[in-house]
Amino acid sequence: MNPADDPVLTALAAAGFPVDTFTEEQLGVFRTLGPEELALLLDLKARLDEVEPEVQAHSTVAGGALF
Repeated sequence: MNPADDPVLTALAAAGFPVDTFTEEQLGVFRTLGPEELALLLDLKARLDEVEPEVQAHSTVAGGALF
């Protein structure tokens, strides 16, 4: 199944998860998330993203070599 055809994977991709780099096994796990689990995961990612902008910028620039 194409990740774009799955609403859970679509939501993860929209939130910035690198869905296209996940293995089939990882995709399978994510596809089984219930609505509450997905909401929690998306909330955690958003909250972590809010407190880590400097680390993210460095990892983008330095390819993650510093962090």
